[in-house]
Amino acid sequence: MFELNGIIKVKKDEQKVSDAFKKREFVVTDNSSNYPQHIQFQLTQERCRLLDDINVGDQVKVSFFIKGREWQGKDGGGVKYFTSLDAWRVERSSGGSSKEYSQESQAPASYSDSSLPNAQEQDDLPF
Repeated sequence: MFELNGIIKVKKDEQKVSDAFKKREFVVTDNSSNYPQHIQFQLTQERCRLLDDINVGDQVKVSFFIKGREWQGKDGGGVKYFTSLDAWRVERSSGGSSKEYSQESQAPASYSDSSLPNAQEQDDLPF
């Protein structure tokens, strides 16, 4: 598990990728070095609600896991690798409320390419 402190820069709407999978992306700006870093995270499934009470400009601490996966294109289109930063807790750093889920849902949900319908049959990227 990793943690990052920063300021919410972008808060996107929830996206329904399929009937069984939804995600919500957001960007946190980390100003701890000489050059600001704008880091995109994603929330999945019921965790999408974690951003409901957090606004752009809020100081937050994000707890997250790094996930990586392989994607094989059709007809020998080559292999691509994708990395995502899956947030499981987002809390305001300067007072305010904290939102997280119970112990049983804090562990990262395991999902693979097979959790996306027809992932093997698509020519385009599955997201």
